[in-house]
Amino acid sequence: MQLKSLMLSLCLALPLAGCNLVYKVDIPQGNYLEEKQVAQLRQGMTREQVRYLLGNPMSLDGFNHDRWVYLYYFKPGRGELEQKRLVLDFTNDSLTSLGGDFEVPEVFYDGL
Repeated sequence: MQLKSLMLSLCLALPLAGCNLVYKVDIPQGNYLEEKQVAQLRQGMTREQVRYLLGNPMSLDGFNHDRWVYLYYFKPGRGELEQKRLVLDFTNDSLTSLGGDFEVPEVFYDGL
């Protein structure tokens, strides 16, 4: 009788033991940009040149058509949330400034 109750308790406990092994999916959203891509930006580049280098922006400012915003959001199944943002400003179809979470390349202002 003891063997039967031991086997029954093991059979009931085994499915619960695997609950911590649930796979959690990584969720990437937005524009993934690398530092080397941002380092190629130069002041004076056209919108088309920037689009070729970085792709289409994630967000266009509805009130300011001369501002492009690139957003990246990565939520791993386990670990820390990662968010990056790059904001580009244009004047007369020419890149004038950049900001956000990326470092401004030293040669950015050499583009003129």
